[in-house]
Amino acid sequence: MRDPVVLAEVVRSGFVECRHRGSLVALEADGSVAFSLGDVTSPIYPRSSNKPLQATGMVRHGLDLVGEFLALTSASHSGEPFHLDGVRRILAGAGLDESALQCPKSWPIDDDAKAAMIRADERPARVTMNCSGKHAGMLATCVANDWPISTYLSPSHPLQAAIRETVEDLAGEKVAHVGVDGCGAPLLAFSLTGLARAFRALVLEPEGSAGHRVASAIRAHPEYVSGTDRDEVDLLRSVPGLVGKSGAEACYAVALPDGRVVALKIEDGGQRARPVVMAAALRRFGIDNKVIADQASGPVKGGGESVGEIRSVGV
Repeated sequence: MRDPVVLAEVVRSGFVECRHRGSLVALEADGSVAFSLGDVTSPIYPRSSNKPLQATGMVRHGLDLVGEFLALTSASHSGEPFHLDGVRRILAGAGLDESALQCPKSWPIDDDAKAAMIRADERPARVTMNCSGKHAGMLATCVANDWPISTYLSPSHPLQAAIRETVEDLAGEKVAHVGVDGCGAPLLAFSLTGLARAFRALVLEPEGSAGHRVASAIRAHPEYVSGTDRDEVDLLRSVPGLVGKSGAEACYAVALPDGRVVALKIEDGGQRARPVVMAAALRRFGIDNKVIADQASGPVKGGGESVGEIRSVGV
C-alpha cells in the first residue's frame, strides 16, 4: 500500500505508545464507495480473506458440499475435534484420506487442541493445519472433475485456473500477482476495493448460486469457519446475515446481507488492530451491539490489570 494512514493507536496509561497504519474501504449496498481511508486501489494479498471466494470457485466447478462441510472449505479453522472430523469426512466423501493433503504440518490454532495433542504424544499434522478444510475442498473438486490430485497446488492446474477466474469475476478486476500462501496454495493479489466488491457479489448472488451457497454455509456454521473462541465467530453470530473472513497479516472483509461491505488491511500485520478497526467501521454504518462495542476497544494490560486500550483512529 502506497499511502496507508493511522487506523488504530495503542494507549498505555494515557500515553500513545504505538500506532497501526493501514487502509480501509466501505461500499454502500449499490456498490458505490461509502468511505475509504488510505490506499484502496493498489494490489494486496488478502490471504485467507480470499477463502470464501476460492470456495465459490470450487462450487462453481462441481464441489458438491453443503452446510458445515462447505463452511469448512472457507475456514482458517482452530483445529478443534469437530474441524478435524469435518475435514476427514470431506476427504472420505471423495475417496481420499488426509495423506492426500499437501498443506504443511502444523499444530492447531486452538490452545486446548494443541495441549491435547501434546499430552497424547502426537506431532503436528497436515489435517490440523488451519487451511486443511480448504485443501480438502480443493481435492474433492479435483475428484469431481477427474483432475489430477498430485499437482492440485500448481498455479497452472485446472483447479487453480478455475478459482482465479472466479475471483476475478467476483472482484471485478484482474489478479495483479500470484504468490504462494502459507498453506502452499496459490495466493492471488488484487486491490482492497476488489476484495470489497467480491464480498458484495458473494452475498448478493441469487439463491441457489455458488456464492449464495457459500454465504449461507458461513452464516449457518460460523464456528466451522474459525473456531468456538475467536473474535470472528463472535462477530458473525452477533449480526444476522453477516458474512466475513479474516486473513493473515491483518486482512479482514465483512459483508452485510444488503450488500454493504467493509474491507481493511493493517499495514504491519498487527492482528490486535483488526477487530478494533472493523468494529469502528461497522458502527459508522450504524451497526452496533454488545459484541461490536466490546471489540471496538482492545485491552492493554499492565501488572495484570487494564491500563489502557487499543482504539480506532479516524474511522
